[in-house]
Amino acid sequence: MQDYYLKISRASDLEDKKERIIYRIFEVFPGAFCWSTLIFCFLISYFKPVWAAIFIISFVIYWLLRVIYFSFYLSSCYKIMRENEKIDWIKKLNELQIKNCELGISSWQEIYQLIIIPTYKEPFEIVRDTFSSLVGVDYPKEKMIVVLSTEERAGEEGKKVGEKIKEEFENKFFKFLLTFHPKDLPGEIAAKGSNDAWASKKAKEIIDQFKIPYKNVIITSLDADTKVFPKYFSCLTYNYLTSDDPLHSSFQPVPLFLNNILQSPPLSRIFAFSASFWEMMCQERPEKLKTFSSHSMSFKALVDVGFRQTNVVSDDSRIFWQCFLKYNGNYKVIPIFYPISMDANCAKSFLRTMKNVYLQQRRWAYGVADIPYYFFGFLKDRKVPIKKFLPLALTDFETFWSWATNSIIIFMMGWLPLVLGGENFRQSLIAYNLPRFTSHILTVSMVGLILSAYFAILLIPKGLDLGRRKYLILFLEWFFLPLIMIFFTSLPALEAQTRLMLGKYLGFYPTEKYRKKE
Repeated sequence: MQDYYLKISRASDLEDKKERIIYRIFEVFPGAFCWSTLIFCFLISYFKPVWAAIFIISFVIYWLLRVIYFSFYLSSCYKIMRENEKIDWIKKLNELQIKNCELGISSWQEIYQLIIIPTYKEPFEIVRDTFSSLVGVDYPKEKMIVVLSTEERAGEEGKKVGEKIKEEFENKFFKFLLTFHPKDLPGEIAAKGSNDAWASKKAKEIIDQFKIPYKNVIITSLDADTKVFPKYFSCLTYNYLTSDDPLHSSFQPVPLFLNNILQSPPLSRIFAFSASFWEMMCQERPEKLKTFSSHSMSFKALVDVGFRQTNVVSDDSRIFWQCFLKYNGNYKVIPIFYPISMDANCAKSFLRTMKNVYLQQRRWAYGVADIPYYFFGFLKDRKVPIKKFLPLALTDFETFWSWATNSIIIFMMGWLPLVLGGENFRQSLIAYNLPRFTSHILTVSMVGLILSAYFAILLIPKGLDLGRRKYLILFLEWFFLPLIMIFFTSLPALEAQTRLMLGKYLGFYPTEKYRKKE
């Protein structure tokens, strides 16, 4: 099989010993680089404390500039997103001229929406809200194919949820399909991606039955707790039809973790907003954007690549790299600056919520397993232009490195040279000024926290009467962020990379979905 490397998930999947060693080196490298960075911080603090002091001063200045830099992205994305929510996308579609389109269509109404919703043990009320949001969109329902794919592993309760959804929503769309993903299929792990792939293959049978061209079908993969905003599919279709190469593009909305934001504990809220902000900022850097969570793409591209991998944890980002390698680098992600909403982490107890936050962060951080995948794929596919590959790869690598190390570096390096540098260093002028300087810079960077609190309040769904006390709490809780960045950001990321480095591969941990009854 010529492109066998597209289905690789770990070094042991390779039969050739030499290739297995190369892939294993790529698996070790991210974690080894992170640990080397942290060990270097200790060594330089001991042997060259002045250099360490200069390093940390430079680093916190860099961090401040980074905060300012990204704040402009956040502000810009928010503005565009709100503007796009007001646009009548159906009207724009009706005015759109599609002559000589590579899709071979004359009207936007020839475009079908295929929506895949994999579920595991999500409560009926949560899945029902997702389907209610689909019914509420402005896109013609006779052009929507919806697949609810439940897991056999979920048992009778999962089956009951699926049947209840089918009973209520089966006749709301052009086609509704309820599938049951079998457990323990060969070559699969228990994960969202394997369920999604199963559902997509079942949907293909319907598409083939009605002889719908694959290029005229946009497939959207939604998490079970996703609420789609009313104009999402019309906005998506407009972007699809106006793209210069829709068949080699994924389309990324802005994921906002807001469905139950006021029910979540303050620490969970901070991470929900932080994740939303990060994705908003990424929208402003389309040349470096990857697919994340719920996103859309041409069904033809999905079929060409052989559907999603069924043996990976981070399938949402992996499908981008699959297509990127499959099409020799001729693949990109287009931001559509339109929101969808999902749940923030919330469980029945505070401690359980914090555990779920940590495990979700660790699962997201395990997207670092893409690094050996695309570096190995680049070696195997010499047709991928290096000028396209390197910027994406290096940006991705830097993201995972900074995710695991930056908070720890800022925390350690402010005091480590003073502890390890010896008495001579402690008596120096730079040692005297180091904690004061870093403290001043980090204090200035608190402006970023104030901006975060401001945008968090702006994102709160309209119609909620919070009162001054609640707004004050929403503002003040952001000042806990520096204290928890290490324990719920860097540590889970470092654990994920360490496990990959040691060959202790992670499985898929489904995040518990829970909403308090009003």
